[in-house]
Amino acid sequence: MKFRVITSIILTCVLITVLLMGVSELPTFGSPEIPSHNAVMERYNEKSIEETHSFNVVTAIVLDYRGFDTLIEATVLFCAMIIILVTLSTAGDELNEKSNS
Repeated sequence: MKFRVITSIILTCVLITVLLMGVSELPTFGSPEIPSHNAVMERYNEKSIEETHSFNVVTAIVLDYRGFDTLIEATVLFCAMIIILVTLSTAGDELNEKSNS
């Protein structure tokens, strides 16, 4: 029991340290080095209508420029939903079997 507690505390401290190190490397708010202030943003604003034929820039970015990423995210969400449904239906079947016997 003590080993689990000590291991949990050590792993938690390591995780907190790694997260704090990552946060300390972020640029300050409003800094020109923020990724949203780079050439990609300018390209999306200037060329999105002629490249994607969409008048909505957000739709152009999500569906055209980042289409594969959006497809993979939707696939992951769909798989998670299927796994949850299978798990819940299996748990429900086990409860029904226990109550019938």
